[in-house]
Amino acid sequence: MNAGNRSSNHHKLYLLSTMWTLGLLFLGSIVHATGSSLACPDWPTCYGTMFPEMTGGIFWEHLHRLVAGGLILVFIVATWVGWEPAKTRPALRTWSCIGIILLLIQSVFGGLTVILKLPDAISTTHLALAFLFLSLVTVLTAATSPARMAQRDMRPLSTIKMLGVLSATLIFLQSVLGGVVRHTGAGLVCPDVPLCFGEWIPPLETVSVMIHFSHRLLGVLVLISLVILAYKSLKVRHYPLIRILALTAAGLGIFQVVLGFISVYSLLAIIPVSLHTLIAAALQCCTVYLSTLAWQERMDVVSID
Repeated sequence: MNAGNRSSNHHKLYLLSTMWTLGLLFLGSIVHATGSSLACPDWPTCYGTMFPEMTGGIFWEHLHRLVAGGLILVFIVATWVGWEPAKTRPALRTWSCIGIILLLIQSVFGGLTVILKLPDAISTTHLALAFLFLSLVTVLTAATSPARMAQRDMRPLSTIKMLGVLSATLIFLQSVLGGVVRHTGAGLVCPDVPLCFGEWIPPLETVSVMIHFSHRLLGVLVLISLVILAYKSLKVRHYPLIRILALTAAGLGIFQVVLGFISVYSLLAIIPVSLHTLIAAALQCCTVYLSTLAWQERMDVVSID
């Protein structure tokens, strides 16, 4: 296998890892929405075996574990395949190794959520680590893409860089805050939407109301940042991929708000709640990928293939 093929396979395996992580986050949301988080009371086995009867909540919980294990294997293979091609770009090797460590820590926190019976802090940290790894593997996917942007005048991207990083950061914080809402049972504290108890600013007298309202407020800030990013991208004519990613993120942001409304109106039905997590993850991918492309000249990954 020549270096070019190994490099191409390296990118494909990172892309597979990114898509796998998206699927894992979606599956994890289904586990929680169906009340299956403790269907297997032990860890890493399920009722003392790695091959339990896959029925009811056990199906979702154990499938989630199996898919998580598969992601670790795929990412390790991606790191191994790309080790030689990345010898001139040591940062890729470093971040790949960090990604493996992050996945192992994530697995430990997954076990702790079961062993300690779903403590809020551990469960939320488990979700935060998942989004953190998703960001890392998305950067690696963009940085190893054979379709990277050719070198042009990068000055028009200065605003895109700032807005992309800002949007990605806000989305990460919003996703973690969404995890707090989910794991503290604050999802239906405000029974109406877009108002809360019939008011735009509800009485912030309890922690649960403050958490829920903060999630809504941060969601508005995320949407504003995505719309501005999409508007600014229309002026970046020489980088169509960046424009496509920004416009896609804005569209997904609007859809995400609609899903938030539906989640409340449906009393946290499985499908809208699970899709809400998936779209949040997809938004993270779009903005992180976009930001990586916009910062490529500083990361020394711009080339003309």
